[in-house]
Parts: sequence; C-alpha cells; structure tokens
Amino acid sequence: MFSESLWISGPSRSGKTARLIEQFCHWSDLGFDLTNVDARDTLAGERVSLRKRRLIAKQGVPAVLVFAANGDNRIELTDRIAAIKPNLAVQTTTPLAFFENEIILFWPIIIQKLNLPAQFPLRLRPEAEQEFATGLWRSELDQGIAVKMGVNEYRLVRRALDLLLLAGLSKTPIENLPQILEKGFPNELENDDSPVNNPVTIPLEMLLRWRDWCWQKGLLTYGIIAELYWRYLLPNQTYQQHLKRRYRFVFGDDVDDYPAIAGDVFEFLLTNGAVGAFTFNPEGRVRLGLGADPDRIAKLASLCRVEKLTNRPVECLADTWGTTLVEAVSDPMLMLNLPSEIKSIQTTSRSQLLRQTAEVIIDAVNRGKVKPQEIAVIAPGLDAIARYTLIEILSNKGVEVESLNDQRALASSPIIRALLTLLALVYPGLGRLVDKDAIAEMLIILSARQVYKGEPNSPSKIEYWIDPVRAGLLADYCYKPDLELPELLPVKTFARWDRLGYRATQAYEEIVQWLLEQRSQQEQRLIPNPVYILDRAIQRFLWHGSYLPYDQLSALRELIETAQQYWEVDARMRKIDSSNTSPNTTIGRFIQLLRSGTITANPYPVRLFGITKQAVTLANIFQYRSSRRFHKWQFWLDAGSPLWLSGGAANLFGAQLFLQNRFAQPWTTEDENREGEERLQRILKDLLSRTGERLYLCHSDLAVNGQEQNGPLVTLINAAVPVFTVQTNEFR
Repeated sequence: MFSESLWISGPSRSGKTARLIEQFCHWSDLGFDLTNVDARDTLAGERVSLRKRRLIAKQGVPAVLVFAANGDNRIELTDRIAAIKPNLAVQTTTPLAFFENEIILFWPIIIQKLNLPAQFPLRLRPEAEQEFATGLWRSELDQGIAVKMGVNEYRLVRRALDLLLLAGLSKTPIENLPQILEKGFPNELENDDSPVNNPVTIPLEMLLRWRDWCWQKGLLTYGIIAELYWRYLLPNQTYQQHLKRRYRFVFGDDVDDYPAIAGDVFEFLLTNGAVGAFTFNPEGRVRLGLGADPDRIAKLASLCRVEKLTNRPVECLADTWGTTLVEAVSDPMLMLNLPSEIKSIQTTSRSQLLRQTAEVIIDAVNRGKVKPQEIAVIAPGLDAIARYTLIEILSNKGVEVESLNDQRALASSPIIRALLTLLALVYPGLGRLVDKDAIAEMLIILSARQVYKGEPNSPSKIEYWIDPVRAGLLADYCYKPDLELPELLPVKTFARWDRLGYRATQAYEEIVQWLLEQRSQQEQRLIPNPVYILDRAIQRFLWHGSYLPYDQLSALRELIETAQQYWEVDARMRKIDSSNTSPNTTIGRFIQLLRSGTITANPYPVRLFGITKQAVTLANIFQYRSSRRFHKWQFWLDAGSPLWLSGGAANLFGAQLFLQNRFAQPWTTEDENREGEERLQRILKDLLSRTGERLYLCHSDLAVNGQEQNGPLVTLINAAVPVFTVQTNEFR
C-alpha cells in the first residue's frame, strides 16, 4: 500500500539521484495523480489512464515539489526527470529559491502581519545589499566600530549580513544574536565582561534598523527572506492550508546541503498527508559552514523508510583505495605503498608545477590516453595566477579549459571595464571616473571585428582593428579630459592621424559617432536608464553576429542582470524617498561599485544547455564538489597546501554556533581541529568517488608566497609514484 516516504542514504556516486528519479517514476506509473487536484481516489488505488494523466499534467498545477541543492543541480535534475516523464508538470527549485517564491507569492500575509506598506517586494542582490547596508550604517562605521572589531569596513558589513542569514536559516530570532555570539566566543570578552566591548558582537540596534529599513521599502535579501518565512509565513494557518493543498509529493536531492528551516518544511508536509523521497550523503556536507545543517535534516529519516545504497554503478578509486588513503592521512606514521593509478608531480616552485601539470595533461591528450572533458584540475584555493597560467598553456596547445563557476569581480573582465568607461563618456558629470589608460583599453575592446576564414559560414575569429600602440596614441591626442563632459575628439586632432591606418581610423570614428548619438539621445531623455546604453553597446560592438566565447557571454549577462536590478532598486528608492539625487550620481556609484571588486551574483542560467563542452574542468574543491561531477583523471593542484583542511571554502563567521545539535555552544580549538580532520576525510572520500582511473598529486615545495608547504596530504605525495618531466619523454 502506498503510504511510506523514502530516505535514500549512501556515499557519493552510489546512485542516490537515480534511485530518487526511479521512485518518482514508480509512483507516477502506479497512477498516482502528480498534479494539484484531489487525489484521494487515486491514492486509494484507482488507476488513472495515461491520456487522463497527460491531460491533467498539461492543465493542472504540479503537486510535485522537487528540491536540488543549487541551481546547476536543479537544471540537471529537471532535465533527467523530463527525459523520462516529459508530460508531467513538476516544480523544481532550491531551498532559498523556494523561500523567496513563497514570500513573494504570499506577500499580502506578510503585509498584514507586520503592517507594512502595500508594495510589491523587490529582490536585493548581494552586491546592492552590501552597498545599502554600508550607507545605512555609515554613522557607526565612521565612529570606528570596524576598527574595534579588528576587521575592515567591508568585512564588518558582510559579517553582519551573514549573521542575519545564518539566524534566518536556523530559525534564530535576530534579537538573540548578541547573546549567542557572547556564548559562542566567551574568550573574546574584555576583562570587565561587558557585552558592549565584545569585539565579535555587532550592536543589535544596527541589525534591527537594517531589517526594518528593508521591510518598509519592500526589499528582500536572503537573510530577510529566511526570517520572514520561518517566523511569519510558515506558522500562518492560512499559508499552511495552501501548502497542504498544493503539494502531495516532495522530493529532495542531496538534502545534506539544506538549511534547518528546509527540514521544518519537509516535516510539515510529511505530517500533513504528503509523501516524500530524499537523498542524503553522509560524506557530503559540502555547504556545512555556509548555512547548511545536515544533522537537523537527518532527523527526517525517522519519518521515512530508510534505504541504504553501498555499491557504486561506476568504478572509482574510492572503491579500492579510499579507506587506505584516509587512514594514511590520519596516521602519517602508517607505511604506505600507493598503486600506479596514483602519481605525483613534484617541483620546487609553483610556476614549475603549473607548467609541468599542464604539460602532463597536453601529453596525455595528444597520445589519446584521455579526452579533455575527462580531466579535472582541482585545488583548495585556485588563485588568478594559476587559472591564467593553466588556461594559457593548455589553450595554446589546443586543449580547451572550462573554469567552473569562476568567482571573480566583474571588473576583472576587459569587456566589462570597457563598457563601464563607455557609460562615463555618455552621461555627464562622470569625468573623474575616466583616465587615459581606461580610454585606450576601451578603444581596443570596442574595435573588435569578426573575421571569417574563407566562406561566410566557415569558422571565424576576432581581430582588433585598434592595437595597444594606436590606442595609446589616440588616448593621448584625441581624448579630452573634463570633469563634466569628457569626450573623444575627431581623429584629425592627432596631427599624424594618417599613420594610424585605415582600419584603426575607421574603428575609432565609428566609436566617436556612436558616442555622439547616444549622448544626444540621453540629453533628449530618450534613454530610460543606462541598461539600454549597455545593451546597445553590446549589440553594436561586442555581439559580432552572435559569436562570443562562453566566459565573455556569461560576464555580459551578469553585468546586464546586475544593472537591471540596480536600477529597479534605484527607482523604488526614488519613489519612496523622493530623493533629489542626480541620476548621474547613481550611475557613478554603480561604476565605482563594480570597479571596487564587488563579486556580483551568478547570472542565470550558469551553464550551456544541451552542450557538453570538450574541455578540461578547472575548479576549486568547493566548486567541484558542489557540481557533483565525475572525471576519469583528476589533478589535485597544490596537494601539499594546508588549505585542504578547510576545503578551500571560507565558512561564514559564527556558522558553527547556529547548528541545531550544538546551538550557541563555545567553539574551541579542539572543536576546530576535529572539524578540520572530519572535513578532510569527507573531501578525500568524495573526490576519490569522483575519480575514475587516475589521480595526480601536484605539489611544489614552495607556495606562491615562498613558504614551504607541509599540508596534511604530504604523506600521500611522498608515497605516490613520481612523474618524470616532459624533456625526458618518460611520462608514467
């Protein structure tokens, strides 16, 4: 009889997601109504015809709620379900996206409960959240509160916002945050034991003021969303009735990465007639320290029938050597002889290591031993130098590289810097944000042209009609600096303009003419906001007949999404506060925000649909584990780094204090060491489960800063089979 929910537990790559989808299809094939209609007859055993089920699926709202740990996993899970059951309506989401959608959908309940202004809520992205919170707390920051806590201004604001998020995800009232921090960091108190002097305690008044400010303006951050959901929406009886009526089936994949309040949602559904299936990886816990509470979520197993998976469908190094490697790392005195499948690349300097690692990959690909898409390079902390070096060496030899979820500031991209400079030339009053170097770079980027090799439909490449030398000359002689209206002068302002050449001259004149047209339209108020300028510039100078490398396309999409949201919020603020701030001032703030190195939210979607990129994957540990990928060959870069203990991910400040099984308990050095060792064991087991045939431990004696590396994996490095250099032509 159909009544039991299912709890699927197992290590990485043991087929948990496949089993989850199998259960979904099983319930569907039995005739259970998976749409939002009264399913009592169906649940009693009445079989529904395929034709009727398809008709209901097309017309009805899905009664199936499917969760994934993050956006990329959600897209992949959706595709896998659709491939098997294309006619079933299924709602797929992530925990935070679900909370956000529910808050927006039931916003009238929130308005009534908190007596808020009747306005539609507006999502505030992390970069805008940081800016507005900094402005709201300006008086405290100017009084030196950040200095007292031993952090810079940016870090203090980020810490406060992260604490609000952790409190919301763990069902902790904001009012209790000072007491929790005092209990969790007792050694930080001064001699007088005054909470006011505690360098880790952020004044409650600041936090409450920020929350109330967001409430009154209808602005939603992740922290605000989480608190509104658990504190005001989920306990509401009207909402509960809707929730019970809407969903009869709930599925959760990789729930070990979900926050505590997701467990409350699942428990409510399961105890009110819904049936669920969940997958849990004891060796996962990728987001532990970033808001996830695996032990709280694990309590759901008591409401389900537990099914443990042990055998992996695909062989991996974890099956044969996983336990041995973990024991060797835990006990360095253990004598260890590693097999030929595990090799080491050892050099003195890191620059040598990067080159030799790339050469080993190139040699293996050229010999046909492995395909580029079957290789992953993983590091605990992947800095810009390592990314650039590996990408350059491999790309020059015809081996493509995919940098996985590269979290870099938008302004690190030349095309983004060029567009920001362009904005400062269109709108008045922004002359101080432009210099000759920025002008020269902009001229180079905007002079790009798509050149075909032969026929129009043949492969093409991008050529820059203005090179750095000509760009420098044009910036020196044809750029007129001005605080109010900086401009590009006609090319003949340069006495030797004839030396520039036809192509450079034509490209420069096109840029000048385009700027004049945009400035004229802006003066006539024909341009609603700067997003239109950015879009026009992309279409005119960068699109090149829809040809753009994926990394550039992703950066441009990220810029447009960030700009759109920024001006939506600006319009809301002007409407509420009747601000007299000049629109050009807002544009200047936007340019400075991005140039300051702010990391913006990832664009959506974040992957290529239906395309498997034939490229080597380059990622840090956190990114790779979050993606749940599998490769035949793995290269563990900087294997001797001590960062392997932390997994390369920076935990949110105070995250350990909000875990339900040790709530508000002091975090000691012993706790930190134990957690580091447990995390390292999980990382090793997880990565080895995602390694098919071969593992390379890539180690340099000296780190980037020149210090000797003696991390926890040195035992494995010394026991591994060494790889000879390319010059000897003796790769093993």
